[in-house]
Amino acid sequence: MTHKILIVEDDIAFGKMLATFLERKGFTVTSCSNGAEGKERLKTEQFDLLISDLKLPDDNGMSLLEHVKKTYPNTRVILMTGYAEVNTAVEAIKKGALDYISKPFRPEELLMIIEQASKNTVNTSQEENKEATKSNIETSERRQTNTVVKENNFVAGISEASKKFNQYLELVGPTDMCVLIQGESGTGKEVAANAIHNFSNRNGKPFIAVDCGAIPKEIASSEFFGHVKGSFTGAVNDKKGHFEAADTGTLFLDEVGNLSYENQVQLLRALQERKIKPVGSNTEIHVDVRIISATNEDLTKAVEEGRFREDLYHRLNEFSIHIPSLRERSEDLFLFTEFFLEQANQSLNKNVMGLSKEVETAFKQYAWPGNLRELKNIIKRSVLLTPGEKIPLEVIPREVVAAKDTATAKATDFSKESNEKQLIINALKETGNNKSRAAKLLNVTRKTLYNKLEQYNIEL
Repeated sequence: MTHKILIVEDDIAFGKMLATFLERKGFTVTSCSNGAEGKERLKTEQFDLLISDLKLPDDNGMSLLEHVKKTYPNTRVILMTGYAEVNTAVEAIKKGALDYISKPFRPEELLMIIEQASKNTVNTSQEENKEATKSNIETSERRQTNTVVKENNFVAGISEASKKFNQYLELVGPTDMCVLIQGESGTGKEVAANAIHNFSNRNGKPFIAVDCGAIPKEIASSEFFGHVKGSFTGAVNDKKGHFEAADTGTLFLDEVGNLSYENQVQLLRALQERKIKPVGSNTEIHVDVRIISATNEDLTKAVEEGRFREDLYHRLNEFSIHIPSLRERSEDLFLFTEFFLEQANQSLNKNVMGLSKEVETAFKQYAWPGNLRELKNIIKRSVLLTPGEKIPLEVIPREVVAAKDTATAKATDFSKESNEKQLIINALKETGNNKSRAAKLLNVTRKTLYNKLEQYNIEL
């Protein structure tokens, strides 16, 4: 159990807050504000744990880590780091730090790291220490990716499909091109559109998202372009439309394929003229709006069938991006899981640490037809129902568990068939390919053996 802790933090108020919190939890805490004082404290007292900021007035956490590992090998080190220093913190893990924690953080997060470390026995073997270090590095590198993307609520991903997708977002972001995002439902098109907006020069300007499928065609003109008071029954006040609200910024049109033909004509004119006319008004308003649209249907097919205007399609599709489904980037599954788990914990005031091994297996084998939206909903529901630290299989929806059982059954059948095929091959080798003798050896009839030879495509 970690009892004595040394905190090296130049932010006096923050250091005091951490010390007070840890003392309430039963730890003996000593605080100092610079590296030199920290080293002096280490000379005179023995500490179980050092918690240091990566940046110090006279030193840095990395140097302090190296000093501690060399001089006081029994003292473990946790680094506190800002967002921009995460790369260095991950490098520190490789050099022997116990863990790192990114500022700003809640004291409870630090306590979780300390308690987790305390569960590991002091007398672990050298091999176990290597495995623990390797595990810490992998976890830290995975958390590094999450930390980077949490800045704008966007999980970048590490799979090849995600890397290509992210490159496109960064490439088209600084331009003013109209972008068409295509992909399955639930893949996070609005989040991707917001990322493009954040990469653009319009960052900081309005980002207005509109669900075109939720707007009745009768009021679409008013929703997009606004209206003046008295222009129709119910227009009791002037109203600013989505185009005017998004002026100088970005307008995101989700499920653009659901617009009626009449509304498509109005949208095309607004894009071509860069002018809008509120319903009931004779005055045109100039707007400077970048358009990003999204759809989960094949718009080229809709154009062929006459349901979507070809000229509008080409206007919206100056640059198209395919957003990969969760199946296409399965390597990112647990990055998204961790991200949604943290969101769920904050939303529900829970402290669920992760998934049980059975749930991890089930998640890997599930096809995720609802993509990220489905994953997020399942994680939130599971966190609510989980009584302990790990999400158990019992709280996972039936369809996810059923997929796991089906995959296990298929694997069992495959294993059984593989074993049977190998037994037949071995028997034939032993009998010099004499089928009658091989059948006797296998304790099956000659006819059954012939059927098996054909089933497994075994050629003699």
